[in-house]
Amino acid sequence: MSFNVALSGISVSQKDLNTTANNIANANTTGFKESRAEFGDVFATSVFGAGKTKVGDGGLTSVVAQQFGQGSLKFTNNSLDLAITGNGFFAMTPDLASRDMSFTRAGNFKLNEDNFVVSNKGHYLQVYPVNEDGTSQGVSLSTTETLRIPDSAGVPVATTNVEMTFNVDSTSTPLDPALFNPNDNTTYHASSSVTIFDSLGESHIQTTYYVKDENAASNTPPINRWYVFMSVDTDANGNPVPVDLNGTAIGASDANATAASGGQITASPTGYAAGDGDFVGIPLVFNNQGEIQSVNGYLPGTDAEPFVTSQPLGPTLTNTPPEAGVLTNGADAAQTITLDFTEPTQFASSFEVTSLEQDGATVGRLTGVSIADDGLVSANYSNGTVDYLGRVALVRFANDQGLQQIGNVSWKETISSGQPLAGEANTGTFGTIVSSALEQSNVDITQELVDLITSQKSFQANSRALDVNSQLQQNILQIR
Repeated sequence: MSFNVALSGISVSQKDLNTTANNIANANTTGFKESRAEFGDVFATSVFGAGKTKVGDGGLTSVVAQQFGQGSLKFTNNSLDLAITGNGFFAMTPDLASRDMSFTRAGNFKLNEDNFVVSNKGHYLQVYPVNEDGTSQGVSLSTTETLRIPDSAGVPVATTNVEMTFNVDSTSTPLDPALFNPNDNTTYHASSSVTIFDSLGESHIQTTYYVKDENAASNTPPINRWYVFMSVDTDANGNPVPVDLNGTAIGASDANATAASGGQITASPTGYAAGDGDFVGIPLVFNNQGEIQSVNGYLPGTDAEPFVTSQPLGPTLTNTPPEAGVLTNGADAAQTITLDFTEPTQFASSFEVTSLEQDGATVGRLTGVSIADDGLVSANYSNGTVDYLGRVALVRFANDQGLQQIGNVSWKETISSGQPLAGEANTGTFGTIVSSALEQSNVDITQELVDLITSQKSFQANSRALDVNSQLQQNILQIR
């Protein structure tokens, strides 16, 4: 019996040594979780046995339990390196069509030959599909898909809105808008320019001109009125190409806006044609406090925007002969530009543009991929546009120690672990995703070396017990 007890002690000591050695061997393995050998005693007896004098039958290995404590983070320069701080696992599939998922904490992902994000073993990272604005379409493992980084150029975006905030100088000497000539800077007070884009991504220069109307003083009562004209690009002779602004009257057809009680504009003028009529502008009326009162007759905050919309930039087919228009490169001829004047002012101060933005973009090249702490994957392009590719799926289990190890720092679900519960990073009990970082092994080398010495002493003690048992048996056999 003592032989079996000593042998069981050697066995459990060997298991402890193997576990410790495996921990030390993987001290530098990304996402590795240390294991701990847990043992129990063997005590076998029967109803007829003398339980009070029973010594025991040795020891055995109950389980080699993995310890899923958080490992420290190592930061890198690769945006596809991912780490989880807190609870959760990455989900992976062995191929594009498979739903046989494995789970890992090792986030050292990379691109394969087809631009899919894969692990070192070639398994595909799973993400939740998202809408164009980045919101998730659903959080379920049945809806996950593989993550592929695009290698095509970013699609151009045609400009549809130009937002402007500016101040026009109230001390400016009024001019006659009918004499406006963009080639003569004495016929207007100021101008501002912005780059816009057509549907093919080609850039154009849109210029806006500002003229203080000398006819506004004769209005009853007198008002502060400016006219705005617009051109896009220049023709072969270097002359600005006029773009008519939508000056359709809302409630009046005369060239003067009338004021009702309280100083509010109740009717809008028609578009003011300058020179030969190619330039058609719209009026901006300010009150005596320098605040905008109406834009082309619309009352800011009370009437639906847009305030000002240009005529289509393509050829004007209704004219005989048809005018070429601005767009001659095959771009969308119906493109129009909406001018959104955001709280313009008329103060006794020099002309100043404080804000000028447009929503178009040219053709873009992929400049990088970023992954937010909630797992949202974004493709960034040189034209400033962003495409959302998906949201990295996270999975947790009721019992992490019930997972089955399959190698390469990966696990699979079992009955003991419970079913995988899908979720998003930064929600509920799920952890946070850190991009350009890797979770290192949670092995404590100092503790492992101490355990190694303890296991070695235990192995030696059990070996000595086996040797003593052998000597006792030999002595008994030599009795005569």
